[in-house]
Order: sequence, then structure tokens, then C-alpha cells
Amino acid sequence: MESDCFDEVDLQILHALHLDARAPFSRIASVIGVSDQTVARRYARLRAEGSLRIWGLVDPSRLGHLEWLVRIRCTPDAAGDVASALARRTDTSWISRTSGGTELVCRTSAPTPADELLLKTLPRSARILDLSAHCVLHVFFGRSDSVITKRGALTPEQTSQLSPHTAPAAGPAEPVHLDDIDRRILSLLRGDGRMPLNQLAAETGISHSTVQRRITELRNSGALYFDIDTDRARLGLPIRTQLWLTVPPTDLATTGRTLARHPEVAFAAAITGTRNLYASVSTPSIPGVYEYLTNTVSRLPAIQSIESSLVLHTVKGPAGMRSPGTDH
Repeated sequence: MESDCFDEVDLQILHALHLDARAPFSRIASVIGVSDQTVARRYARLRAEGSLRIWGLVDPSRLGHLEWLVRIRCTPDAAGDVASALARRTDTSWISRTSGGTELVCRTSAPTPADELLLKTLPRSARILDLSAHCVLHVFFGRSDSVITKRGALTPEQTSQLSPHTAPAAGPAEPVHLDDIDRRILSLLRGDGRMPLNQLAAETGISHSTVQRRITELRNSGALYFDIDTDRARLGLPIRTQLWLTVPPTDLATTGRTLARHPEVAFAAAITGTRNLYASVSTPSIPGVYEYLTNTVSRLPAIQSIESSLVLHTVKGPAGMRSPGTDH
């Protein structure tokens, strides 16, 4: 129903939080032209409704780890047990059931091949029909990016005012080495990305200024990013589809960048394997999936094949629980 969708002010606040998850409510209010109390009240309401969660997450690639997309095909009676086993792992996220419930797709990060690690913890009685692990080579769109930023709730001037003054350096860099304080801060932000500085300081036993400096350093290094998870249904995008595409290597970068600009694309990455380009797509309806496949993605000249599967259920989101909406 239209009344269940986010209104204009909600969308502006959500867009602002995607630009800077820890931006003070006063700065957001000043830019979008409402009171501080309005922003604080709406933020609290969205959280209470379960329509908004903010998680501080670690980019595994910045720690020198490999990130994997893992596909597991199993018998229908085994899918639930396998999903539960995957969800209990601390290194898995975005566990989804697709293809009539017989396929599971998840993300994991590890310094060793993902299939070997996962097989050690899957139920021995489960009937696993097939398992494939695809290393994430390059992310074109995702992590802190969101479909919300493509909806134009904020003007370019407002976007500029709310964007952080510093950003992670682009290109290859040496892995980030975390100490115990970094790990403690990251653990707390994983539970609540907007946890106040005074609470973070109390929990870690260090000063406010040190907490702020550590967060800034972690963000600038690219090790820390914020996932602003919102209800896709209230965005008018309740249907999620996973795409596995085959593209010649010479066209992979261009096709990936083009795909990332599509308003429907919530996540896009180059991966290993025959299907070397992955995307998660959000649409208003099943006919919207058909429209996107036939009139948008099919027009990209380099794509040689497309495999698509609807996401039926999200078992686990990025922070160890089922996401309310904009899952990848």
C-alpha cells in the first residue's frame, strides 16, 4: 500500500545516513530543512519499526582476507539444516534461499578456500548436491552503497554538504592491521553503527577523542564501512533477484560499471568462475524483474549469458540476523 512507503522526509534522512551513517542529527536537519527533533524522532521510529538498522562492518579485503560468494544446492529436506549451520558461523553473512528453496547463497570471508571451510561445518546428514565458491575480485557497487542513493531524495548540493570530507583511498593498499582496541570498537559498531561516543568510550576504556580518532582512521583506511539496512518493501522494491552473468574478461570492468549505475542494482561484483559477474537486483514486482531482464540488462552488448534466481528468504543479514530489507 502506498501509505506504507517511506515519505519524502524519511527518504531524505535515509539518504543522508547512507552518505554519513554517524552524521549528527543537527547537520542532517540543517541540510534537509527540518528540526533536529524531527530527524531524531523519525530515526527512532524507523528503528523501533524494524525498518532501519545501521551496522558498522569490516571490509574483509582490507584485512587481507578473501571474500567469497558460495552457492550450495541441496535436497529440499536438507535446506533448513544447512541454512542453520551456515547461520551459526561467525564468518558468514547474507545467507539467502533461492530456486524453490533448494539453493543457498551466502557470503563468507577467509584466508583459505571457502568450500573447504564450509564443508567442515555443514551437517553430515545433509544431502549436498553441489557446492561452488566464487572469489569476489572487485566490487562495483555495494557495501556502503545503496539503491537509496540512486533515488534522488537529496539534491547534488545537499549530497555534497552531507558527504564525509575524507574518503577511503582508491586502489590497492597494504592490509590494515587491527589491534585489540580496534577490534573492540568494531565489535560494538557491528551491533549499533550509531552508538554514541560516550558509550563507546565507556565500553572500551579509552577517551572520547581516542575513540573518534580510531573510527576516523578505520573509515579512512577502508577497513570500516557502514551498512544502512532499510525495508525494501517500504522503498517499493520488495522483490530481490540474483543474477549470475558471463562476460568476456576484456569487457568485465566496463559492463560491471554500467551495471552498477542501474537504479535496480543493489550489489554488483566481478567474481571467479564461468559466471564472472554477479548482481543483486531489487524491483517493485515480478513483472519488474521481466522488464529489467528484457529491456535493461539484456541490452548490455558484452553479456553472453544470464542466470537469474528469485530470493525467497533471507536467513541471515550482515550482522548475524535476518535483514529487514535491502539485502545483497
